Amino acid sequence: MTAEEVRVHAPRLLDLQHKAYAVEAELIGDDRIPPLHEAESDLLSSGLEWIASFDDDHRIVGAVGFEIDDDVVDLDRLMISPTHHRRGLGAALVIEVMSLAPVTVVATGRDNTPARALYESLGFLHQSDIEPVPGLWVSRYRRA
Repeated sequence: MTAEEVRVHAPRLLDLQHKAYAVEAELIGDDRIPPLHEAESDLLSSGLEWIASFDDDHRIVGAVGFEIDDDVVDLDRLMISPTHHRRGLGAALVIEVMSLAPVTVVATGRDNTPARALYESLGFLHQSDIEPVPGLWVSRYRRA
C-alpha cells in the first residue's frame, strides 16, 4: 500500500488491528500487547510499510506491517480478521513479505500457538523468548 492508501484505510486497518490483537490477547491471557491499544495516529506514525488483502466487497481482511533494514524484513504486525482465520491468508501475506529480503524476523506471544505454528510451518526457527514487561512473554523467530 502506498502512504496515501495507508492514510485512507487507517480507520479500517486500526479496527482490524484491534480485532486481531484481541484474539491474541485472549490466547496468551494478557492484554498488554501494544498494538491492541494504539490509536490511529500511532498506526500512521509507526513508519511501517503495509500489504493488505481485501475481500470481494473491498474490505480489508488481512494486513501485514513491516520494515526492511539491511536486507532483513522485520514483520512487525500480522493481522487477520477473525472471520477469515484458517483460510491461508496469514501464510500468503507472510510469504509475500518474505520475498522482499533474504532474512525475515518476527515476534509473537509465546503462548500464541496458532501464530507459532504458522511461522514454524513456513521455515522460521525459534531464536529466543523474551519478557519485555514482567509476565508478558514473546517468542522471536528468524527465517533465512
